Amino acid sequence: MTPIECLSKVGSECDDGTAGRSVYLTFDDGPDPLCTTEVLNVLAEQRVPATFCVIGAYAADQPQLIQRMIAEGHEVANHTMNHPDLSRCGPGEVHRELFEANRTIRMACPQAPIRHMRAPYGVWTEQVLTTSASAGLAPLHWSVDPRDWSRPGIDAIVDAVLASVQPGAIVLLHDGCPPDELGQSIHSGLRDQTVMALSRLIPALHERGFVIRPLPQQY
Repeated sequence: MTPIECLSKVGSECDDGTAGRSVYLTFDDGPDPLCTTEVLNVLAEQRVPATFCVIGAYAADQPQLIQRMIAEGHEVANHTMNHPDLSRCGPGEVHRELFEANRTIRMACPQAPIRHMRAPYGVWTEQVLTTSASAGLAPLHWSVDPRDWSRPGIDAIVDAVLASVQPGAIVLLHDGCPPDELGQSIHSGLRDQTVMALSRLIPALHERGFVIRPLPQQY
Protein backbone atom coordinates (compact mmCIF):
# COMPACT_ATOMS: atom_id res chain seq x y z
CA MET A 1 0.00 0.00 0.00
CA THR A 2 1.36 3.42 -0.98
CA PRO A 3 1.46 6.33 1.51
CA ILE A 4 -1.42 8.09 -0.30
CA GLU A 5 -3.51 4.92 -0.30
CA CYS A 6 -2.96 4.67 3.45
CA LEU A 7 -4.10 8.29 3.86
CA SER A 8 -7.19 7.63 1.78
CA LYS A 9 -9.21 5.23 3.90
CA VAL A 10 -9.77 3.96 7.40
CA GLY A 11 -10.18 0.37 8.45
CA SER A 12 -7.65 -1.49 6.33
CA GLU A 13 -3.91 -1.87 6.82
CA CYS A 14 -3.89 1.65 8.27
CA ASP A 15 -5.55 0.83 11.58
CA ASP A 16 -6.64 -2.07 13.74
CA GLY A 17 -9.46 -3.09 11.41
CA THR A 18 -12.27 -2.21 13.80
CA ALA A 19 -13.94 0.39 11.58
CA GLY A 20 -16.54 -2.12 10.34
CA ARG A 21 -18.83 -0.55 7.77
CA SER A 22 -17.93 3.00 8.73
CA VAL A 23 -17.87 5.86 6.22
CA TYR A 24 -16.38 9.30 6.84
CA LEU A 25 -17.74 12.50 5.27
CA THR A 26 -15.35 15.38 4.62
CA PHE A 27 -15.98 18.85 3.19
CA ASP A 28 -13.34 21.08 1.61
CA ASP A 29 -12.93 24.79 0.83
CA GLY A 30 -15.28 26.40 3.36
CA PRO A 31 -16.59 27.85 5.47
CA ASP A 32 -19.03 29.61 3.17
CA PRO A 33 -21.82 31.60 4.83
CA LEU A 34 -24.53 30.08 2.62
CA CYS A 35 -23.44 26.57 1.67
CA THR A 36 -21.73 25.61 4.93
CA THR A 37 -24.82 26.68 6.84
CA GLU A 38 -26.97 24.48 4.59
CA VAL A 39 -24.59 21.53 4.92
CA LEU A 40 -24.62 21.89 8.70
CA ASN A 41 -28.41 21.98 8.66
CA VAL A 42 -28.58 18.71 6.71
CA LEU A 43 -26.05 17.04 8.99
CA ALA A 44 -28.03 18.19 12.03
CA GLU A 45 -31.29 16.88 10.59
CA GLN A 46 -29.70 13.53 9.72
CA ARG A 47 -27.67 13.43 12.96
CA VAL A 48 -24.36 12.50 11.38
CA PRO A 49 -20.85 13.92 11.91
CA ALA A 50 -18.40 15.26 9.37
CA THR A 51 -14.93 16.74 9.08
CA PHE A 52 -14.63 20.23 7.58
CA CYS A 53 -11.29 20.99 5.94
CA VAL A 54 -11.39 24.76 6.19
CA ILE A 55 -9.41 27.50 4.47
CA GLY A 56 -7.93 29.82 7.08
CA ALA A 57 -8.78 33.03 5.23
CA TYR A 58 -12.44 32.00 5.19
CA ALA A 59 -12.38 30.85 8.81
CA ALA A 60 -11.20 34.32 9.80
CA ASP A 61 -14.29 35.83 8.14
CA GLN A 62 -16.75 33.21 9.43
CA PRO A 63 -15.74 32.39 13.02
CA GLN A 64 -19.36 31.68 13.97
CA LEU A 65 -19.45 28.77 11.51
CA ILE A 66 -16.27 27.28 12.97
CA GLN A 67 -17.84 27.60 16.41
CA ARG A 68 -21.03 25.93 15.19
CA MET A 69 -19.10 23.02 13.66
CA ILE A 70 -17.42 22.28 16.97
CA ALA A 71 -20.58 22.85 19.03
CA GLU A 72 -22.47 20.35 16.87
CA GLY A 73 -19.85 17.63 17.17
CA HIS A 74 -18.00 17.99 13.89
CA GLU A 75 -14.26 18.19 13.37
CA VAL A 76 -12.31 21.03 11.81
CA ALA A 77 -9.18 20.27 9.77
CA ASN A 78 -6.50 22.52 8.32
CA HIS A 79 -6.79 23.13 4.55
CA THR A 80 -4.09 25.84 4.53
CA MET A 81 -4.53 29.59 4.82
CA ASN A 82 -5.07 30.46 1.14
CA HIS A 83 -5.37 27.12 -0.73
CA PRO A 84 -2.20 27.21 -2.86
CA ASP A 85 -0.70 24.23 -4.65
CA LEU A 86 1.87 23.46 -1.96
CA SER A 87 4.10 21.59 -4.41
CA ARG A 88 4.84 25.00 -5.95
CA CYS A 89 5.66 26.60 -2.59
CA GLY A 90 9.00 26.85 -0.84
CA PRO A 91 9.48 25.46 2.68
CA GLY A 92 8.85 28.84 4.30
CA GLU A 93 5.57 29.36 2.49
CA VAL A 94 4.40 25.82 3.27
CA HIS A 95 5.17 26.50 6.94
CA ARG A 96 3.26 29.80 6.89
CA GLU A 97 0.24 28.30 5.13
CA LEU A 98 -0.17 25.54 7.71
CA PHE A 99 0.77 27.34 10.91
CA GLU A 100 -1.17 30.51 10.07
CA ALA A 101 -4.27 28.46 9.30
CA ASN A 102 -3.91 26.66 12.64
CA ARG A 103 -3.67 29.98 14.48
CA THR A 104 -6.66 31.40 12.62
CA ILE A 105 -8.87 28.39 13.35
CA ARG A 106 -7.95 28.55 17.03
CA MET A 107 -8.71 32.27 17.13
CA ALA A 108 -12.13 31.55 15.65
CA CYS A 109 -12.78 28.75 18.14
CA PRO A 110 -10.22 28.12 20.89
CA GLN A 111 -11.98 24.83 21.74
CA ALA A 112 -11.36 23.40 18.26
CA PRO A 113 -9.00 20.39 18.30
CA ILE A 114 -7.15 20.44 14.98
CA ARG A 115 -5.91 16.92 14.27
CA HIS A 116 -5.72 16.73 10.48
CA MET A 117 -4.47 18.60 7.45
CA ARG A 118 -5.62 18.13 3.86
CA ALA A 119 -3.37 19.35 1.07
CA PRO A 120 -5.09 21.55 -1.53
CA TYR A 121 -5.82 19.58 -4.71
CA GLY A 122 -4.65 16.45 -2.87
CA VAL A 123 -1.04 17.24 -3.78
CA TRP A 124 1.31 15.78 -1.18
CA THR A 125 5.08 16.24 -1.04
CA GLU A 126 7.69 15.23 1.50
CA GLN A 127 7.91 18.89 2.54
CA VAL A 128 4.16 19.07 3.12
CA LEU A 129 4.13 15.83 5.12
CA THR A 130 7.11 16.93 7.22
CA THR A 131 5.63 20.36 7.92
CA SER A 132 2.25 18.82 8.76
CA ALA A 133 3.93 16.56 11.29
CA SER A 134 5.78 19.51 12.84
CA ALA A 135 2.41 21.27 13.24
CA GLY A 136 0.95 18.20 14.95
CA LEU A 137 -1.33 17.46 12.00
CA ALA A 138 -2.01 14.04 10.50
CA PRO A 139 -2.42 14.04 6.69
CA LEU A 140 -5.96 13.38 5.47
CA HIS A 141 -6.66 12.31 1.88
CA TRP A 142 -9.79 10.64 0.42
CA SER A 143 -10.89 7.49 -1.38
CA VAL A 144 -14.21 8.60 -2.92
CA ASP A 145 -14.40 11.73 -5.08
CA PRO A 146 -17.69 12.41 -6.90
CA ARG A 147 -16.28 15.68 -8.28
CA ASP A 148 -19.22 17.60 -6.86
CA TRP A 149 -17.34 20.86 -7.42
CA SER A 150 -17.85 20.41 -11.18
CA ARG A 151 -21.64 20.42 -10.73
CA PRO A 152 -22.29 17.13 -12.59
CA GLY A 153 -25.85 16.93 -11.27
CA ILE A 154 -27.38 15.69 -8.03
CA ASP A 155 -27.95 12.16 -9.32
CA ALA A 156 -24.39 11.95 -10.62
CA ILE A 157 -22.94 12.93 -7.24
CA VAL A 158 -25.04 10.41 -5.34
CA ASP A 159 -24.44 7.63 -7.85
CA ALA A 160 -20.68 8.22 -7.92
CA VAL A 161 -20.39 7.90 -4.16
CA LEU A 162 -22.59 4.81 -3.93
CA ALA A 163 -20.70 3.14 -6.78
CA SER A 164 -17.32 3.61 -5.08
CA VAL A 165 -17.96 3.52 -1.35
CA GLN A 166 -16.46 0.71 0.71
CA PRO A 167 -16.03 0.22 4.45
CA GLY A 168 -13.52 2.75 5.73
CA ALA A 169 -14.10 5.13 2.82
CA ILE A 170 -13.33 8.83 3.18
CA VAL A 171 -15.72 10.78 0.97
CA LEU A 172 -14.65 14.13 -0.50
CA LEU A 173 -17.31 16.82 -0.89
CA HIS A 174 -17.14 20.63 -1.02
CA ASP A 175 -18.91 23.36 0.92
CA GLY A 176 -16.98 26.24 -0.63
CA CYS A 177 -14.70 27.33 -3.45
CA PRO A 178 -10.97 28.22 -3.33
CA PRO A 179 -10.17 31.95 -3.49
CA ASP A 180 -8.40 31.71 -6.86
CA GLU A 181 -11.41 30.00 -8.48
CA LEU A 182 -14.12 32.39 -7.33
CA GLY A 183 -15.73 34.28 -10.20
CA GLN A 184 -14.30 32.10 -12.96
CA SER A 185 -17.79 31.18 -14.14
CA ILE A 186 -21.39 31.99 -13.36
CA HIS A 187 -21.59 28.83 -11.24
CA SER A 188 -18.27 29.17 -9.42
CA GLY A 189 -18.67 28.66 -5.73
CA LEU A 190 -22.21 27.32 -5.99
CA ARG A 191 -22.65 24.12 -3.98
CA ASP A 192 -26.42 23.70 -4.11
CA GLN A 193 -26.04 20.35 -5.89
CA THR A 194 -23.78 19.15 -3.08
CA VAL A 195 -26.34 20.10 -0.45
CA MET A 196 -29.19 18.35 -2.26
CA ALA A 197 -27.04 15.29 -2.96
CA LEU A 198 -26.03 15.12 0.70
CA SER A 199 -29.65 15.02 1.85
CA ARG A 200 -30.16 11.94 -0.35
CA LEU A 201 -26.77 10.36 0.13
CA ILE A 202 -26.89 9.99 3.91
CA PRO A 203 -30.08 7.86 4.01
CA ALA A 204 -28.86 5.89 0.98
CA LEU A 205 -25.65 5.00 2.82
CA HIS A 206 -27.64 3.99 5.89
CA GLU A 207 -29.88 1.78 3.77
CA ARG A 208 -26.78 -0.04 2.52
CA GLY A 209 -25.65 -0.75 6.06
CA PHE A 210 -22.98 1.93 6.35
CA VAL A 211 -22.54 4.01 9.50
CA ILE A 212 -21.28 7.59 9.16
CA ARG A 213 -18.81 8.24 11.97
CA PRO A 214 -16.22 10.82 13.05
CA LEU A 215 -12.65 10.02 12.10
CA PRO A 216 -11.16 7.74 14.78
CA GLN A 217 -8.66 9.19 17.20
CA GLN A 218 -5.81 7.06 15.91
CA TYR A 219 -6.29 8.05 12.27
